[in-house]
Amino acid sequence: MPAVSPVLAASRAVSLPELLTSRESRQTRQRAWLARHHCTLISLTMVVPGAVKDSVLSRELFCLAWQALETLSQQHGWGWLAWRCLPQDTGCEGLIALDFPAQAIKQATLALEDNHPLGRLWDIDVLDAGGTILSRRDFGLPARRCLICQQPANLCSREQKHGTAQLLSQMESLFYAAADK
Repeated sequence: MPAVSPVLAASRAVSLPELLTSRESRQTRQRAWLARHHCTLISLTMVVPGAVKDSVLSRELFCLAWQALETLSQQHGWGWLAWRCLPQDTGCEGLIALDFPAQAIKQATLALEDNHPLGRLWDIDVLDAGGTILSRRDFGLPARRCLICQQPANLCSREQKHGTAQLLSQMESLFYAAADK
């Protein structure tokens, strides 16, 4: 279980410069992990609409995603070489180094994102030992769908088709529906 306590969430709005700095820091961290471990790397973040990226809900979702990755790893016999959870104001991040082919890991994590009731809220990136991020497109899959209308998510985001409140409400609905199962 990751060392990410939901009660310690920052629950504050973050700025665009903070998000961009966080993304750069994540990429630097990924490169350092790849250089240290020379293997496949999973990078876990959450899909969180709006300016508040670190909330009780986003941390609970992160913990559930982490548990799902632990279960998936056990099912496939993937031994973790190293792992780390990073709770931050810009959202929780997790890194997992594995000595297993990136293609196989990405296929399994794509199935997890597509089939788990909460998978749409998870962003599970898989990087090969050379640092290339494997994408849905690499496997002939369409772009991820919007939480609301099933159009490509990047299109709805770019066009700001849905308000933050509506997206957060859908996110909460998915979480509570999964909790009831």
